[in-house]
Amino acid sequence: MDTGKLTRFMERIWDDDIVPALTDYIRIPNKSPAFDPEWAAHGHMEKAVALFADWARARLGALPGASLEIVHLEGRTPLIFIDVPGNGPGKVLLYGHLDKQPEMAGWADGTGPWTPVLKDGKLYGRGGADDGYAMFASLSALLALTEQNIARPHCVIVIEACEESGSTDLPAYIDHLADRIGTPSLVVCLDSGCGDYERLWLTTSLRGIAMGTLTVRVLSEGVHSGDASGIVPSSFRIARSLVSRIEDEASGAIKLPGLHVQIPPGRIEQAKQSATVLGDAIFTKMPFAGTTKPMAGDLPELVLNRTWRPQLAITGMAGYPAPENAGNVLLPFTTLKLSMRLPPTCDAQAAVTAMKETLETVHPYGAEVVFDAEGGQSGWNAPPLAPWLERAVQRASQDHFGNPPAYMGEGGSIPFMAMLGEKFPGTQFVVTGVLGPHSNAHGPNEFLHLAMARKVSAAIASILAAYCDEGPR
Repeated sequence: MDTGKLTRFMERIWDDDIVPALTDYIRIPNKSPAFDPEWAAHGHMEKAVALFADWARARLGALPGASLEIVHLEGRTPLIFIDVPGNGPGKVLLYGHLDKQPEMAGWADGTGPWTPVLKDGKLYGRGGADDGYAMFASLSALLALTEQNIARPHCVIVIEACEESGSTDLPAYIDHLADRIGTPSLVVCLDSGCGDYERLWLTTSLRGIAMGTLTVRVLSEGVHSGDASGIVPSSFRIARSLVSRIEDEASGAIKLPGLHVQIPPGRIEQAKQSATVLGDAIFTKMPFAGTTKPMAGDLPELVLNRTWRPQLAITGMAGYPAPENAGNVLLPFTTLKLSMRLPPTCDAQAAVTAMKETLETVHPYGAEVVFDAEGGQSGWNAPPLAPWLERAVQRASQDHFGNPPAYMGEGGSIPFMAMLGEKFPGTQFVVTGVLGPHSNAHGPNEFLHLAMARKVSAAIASILAAYCDEGPR
């Protein structure tokens, strides 16, 4: 493969074709169903799907025999399925998603979730990096191989529209398309992160998640705090005490033994290596306020905290007015949204059960306590790389970044990976992405680092070429 020619191809297709399409895509508020229950009526998801499909169809002519179908199962979000016959051995599945997280406050002046802004090599707006770029990166990799007459495997590309809602629709589609997907020997997932923008990063594990809402009710209606305080217990105080059953409020350590796992020695070593590569960037990428410091001073421990240890976040709260509207009222209830990130090998359903039993056992003051479990998704621990794939990843990173690759677990969840790990136990995985420092997926000022996206696209092309040359047979 001519690496220089590949680089020039990626620069051209990204600048001329992909960035304009992603710019239009960012303008579409196609929030995932969990955040827009009326998504079907609003039509934003179908508009985004149509944009992706039109772009892809206009370029499939360069890939003989390629086809695209927008698959609709009743009551579910649509899915884009692209089939590209190979002129080399084997079969590869490439995955991404196009649904988006909600707006979030705090965007910089002149930017917004649905307002694409190109500045300093970054494309700002919701969904570009998480994960709208994935289909474009996948197809550009295949087109690049075709341009150089390099053999490629049979590839299927799956782009779902429900990932940010836990991929609840995806299992039905995987079953529906099982005969057409077959048994791929390599899965490429482009929905992950990167520690920096200087090398190819492979994700070696993903945390699971257990979610639910904790409601503590002490009154049927609010009452004057001067009259009631000291007689009626505070629902917030009770809720706080219940949360302390599962989390140490001083250290953040999770108290439930069933939510912890034995960390594999190899993952501990990778954490040390990642800490060496990234240094203080492990935590300086976070927008800390004031003099706030990270939860640990040891860098490998921070990596393991983020990848292999359970961690609780309170992501929502109900029952309280805004401060400017708060009167002297003792409020009747407190509701907290609990999001528990789980170690990759922790059973999510067992974790949900343990949380519910712990929170609902023995109600302080006899208060009404309900933990409404929203379910959980188990994490994923990658199988070891086959020798050919390890060599291919090494070369791809060196050729396109000038640095060797790096390996690290990610703190987020990709339900698709756990699903495929179970379905295809003998399959190899390349899980990577462009969500690096300050890219801020799900938050304000999310951006796609365009140079990183081009290089990742080129790296995937190189890995697919290596698959045909020296991969599984």
